[in-house]
Amino acid sequence: MGSFEQIRKSTEVNLAQLEADIIGVHSGRSLASIALPDYVEHRQGVTRTGALSAEAVVRDFETAAREIESMGAELIDAARKCEALTAEVHNAVAYMYDTAAAYRGEAKKIFKRIEDCALLTQEVRKTCEEVKRRMVEGNDGN
Repeated sequence: MGSFEQIRKSTEVNLAQLEADIIGVHSGRSLASIALPDYVEHRQGVTRTGALSAEAVVRDFETAAREIESMGAELIDAARKCEALTAEVHNAVAYMYDTAAAYRGEAKKIFKRIEDCALLTQEVRKTCEEVKRRMVEGNDGN
């Protein structure tokens, strides 16, 4: 009896699970009515205590397995969101490259206009100097 008390004192009790089990029994659902997973079945000759213990353990493992699968589903959902975000990033980067190319194209046009204006200004100066020189030469000849 003393060893039983030690085991009972050292075992942690999951109060939330115990409460859920009690509520389930009170609502007309018993722990035995919860179907066992397909991968286990009772064997002949197992005592009721052994069968219930085995069921409790397999149900705990099945709950953990379902939670692990749920985490996998959440991970897949997160990966899909990452893929969508990555696609948006690629679109944004492509838009940035297009914008940069447009800026370069505009810079090339402006560069050409400035140089064209500089050449034209140089031609106008030459023409003005030539006209001025002719005017001076024409006045000296009179």
